[in-house]
Amino acid sequence: MSKGSGSDRLRVAAAQIAPVWLDREQTLLRVIEQIDRAAVAGVELLAFGECLVPGYPFWVTRTDGARFDSALQKDLYAHYVAQAVCIEDGHLDAVCEAARRNAMTVILGVLERPASRGESVYASAVSIATDGQIVACQRKLMPTHEERLVWATGDGQGLRTHRVGPFTVGALNCWENWMPLARASLQGQGEDLHVAIWPGSDRLTRDITRFMALEGRSFVLSAGGLMRRDDWPQRLPHGELLQQTTDDMPWANGGSCIAAPDGRWLVEPVVESEGLFMADLDIREVRRARQNFDPSGHYSRPDVLSLRVNRRRQRTVEVED
Repeated sequence: MSKGSGSDRLRVAAAQIAPVWLDREQTLLRVIEQIDRAAVAGVELLAFGECLVPGYPFWVTRTDGARFDSALQKDLYAHYVAQAVCIEDGHLDAVCEAARRNAMTVILGVLERPASRGESVYASAVSIATDGQIVACQRKLMPTHEERLVWATGDGQGLRTHRVGPFTVGALNCWENWMPLARASLQGQGEDLHVAIWPGSDRLTRDITRFMALEGRSFVLSAGGLMRRDDWPQRLPHGELLQQTTDDMPWANGGSCIAAPDGRWLVEPVVESEGLFMADLDIREVRRARQNFDPSGHYSRPDVLSLRVNRRRQRTVEVED
């Protein structure tokens, strides 16, 4: 249970930061630093942007990423995969310990490379409970446009909710939030606090955050990342070439925000600034908003409309000994 156990309130925050781009270990240190900072501020649930660790594949659209059999793309992909998070190898152990030490729920966007799936990688939203245990890992169901050149398609294993104090929380990656059935799968599991993680753009978060709040009569926290000129790392594969592609910086401007169940802004989209953007949520606001519309309760029609969710983890081999 969260520090808010027994209370109707929960303090949440988006950690809007930049990664040490394409460097897993250094970015994880930044994540842990933010968790410890948020704990001092009394935060009980903290969310980070999509694929923050080790960073979003911004290079694809800037280096002719669709060119087949390109040595450049192979080099960058190989580096990216090497910097991915393998949960089975313990790459998130220190983050899990920071969550446990601070009795905080953490939702972190990572590039995940499962030990059992070769060298394919997924944009995953990892939910870590207050005891340090990973309670959900949602691999993005459908990478968007150029992301498909880098990320594999996920599955529904992480489409699940979990309790955080008085709230039931679910999380989706970026444009998964535009998928009505993905949203409905979490609403039907009792979600009343939705966490949406994004690479970082108020253009992405401004409209849909309030829409999802109104649709679900839920609180919605959107967490975005940053990638500005000042965030450019010193050493990268093909760094000089990539440096020549930075004229349109910032590549990510944040856009983190928080909306109430009636669509009011609690935190309007924040751009350019790094920091913790917090709000205190009251479960009674959800109950008030659902008096006239409860999407998976009295306003649902399961006799007419229903949803089947396959939460089996995708595997190419099923071994029977």
